[in-house]
Amino acid sequence: MNATSDNPLPEALRFRGPAELVDIGANLTHKSFASDRDAVIARAREANVTTLILTGTDLEHAEQAVELAREIPGVHATAGVHPHDASRWSPTLANAMRDLHRWGETVAVGECGLDFNRNFSTPAEQERAFEAQLGLAAESGLPLFIHERDAGQRMQDMLRAWRDDISDAVVHCFTGERQTLHGYLDLDLHIGLTGWLCDERRGHHLRELVGDIPLERLMVETDCPFLLPRNLPAKLKGRRHEPALLPWIVREIAHWRGTDEAELARATTATAYRFFRLEAA
Repeated sequence: MNATSDNPLPEALRFRGPAELVDIGANLTHKSFASDRDAVIARAREANVTTLILTGTDLEHAEQAVELAREIPGVHATAGVHPHDASRWSPTLANAMRDLHRWGETVAVGECGLDFNRNFSTPAEQERAFEAQLGLAAESGLPLFIHERDAGQRMQDMLRAWRDDISDAVVHCFTGERQTLHGYLDLDLHIGLTGWLCDERRGHHLRELVGDIPLERLMVETDCPFLLPRNLPAKLKGRRHEPALLPWIVREIAHWRGTDEAELARATTATAYRFFRLEAA
């Protein structure tokens, strides 16, 4: 059966996870989801993606994520300022983030970190904003949801200085090399993997690294609407990624780890619940 108006996913892309899954990085406040967000969430449920962590990358989107988390069971939010927007960091913005971190719907500080690949904000501005958000994580006790690209060594240096003051931290959408991965693991960090692994052009090296990540440190995510897996078994009109496709990423990770798919699903979900303290919530 082909895609229909009720479900735009082709039959070949209507996956169902072998166990309940947590998508730890879903950008459902992105404008591409504005017209059908409820249907996207319903498809996620059908795919056994039962818990969604909505990424707050700036004040506007963090507030939207918190509001959605208030309205929708199984949805939670993060609140932070992405390194691309680090130039906007100010005492006023810090106070606004501090307020969001007090809400029960907010389960992590971030997305925050360093991105020396594009440098939409200067490295100095990024470090200033990240340092401030490390302080907010220490103050709130919330875990950190971290973005890092082409900044592994500097990221490790900054995290090492704060490691005794912050709780848990995850490097989401990890794309780095072996040395960087092991540096993060040595700092007792968690790792989030996306469909980058499914991209033969730039993610091939990750396939050799996934076995190095202990199951209790591994979580899975789509980072939708971005990073649609390139090796899906059918074409998707519009190429917008969504949480319902997370089981495919889990299948790929399990294959390259040589791990049972259901075991990986159960383990990453248990890790995500523990990391974000969802059981207590």
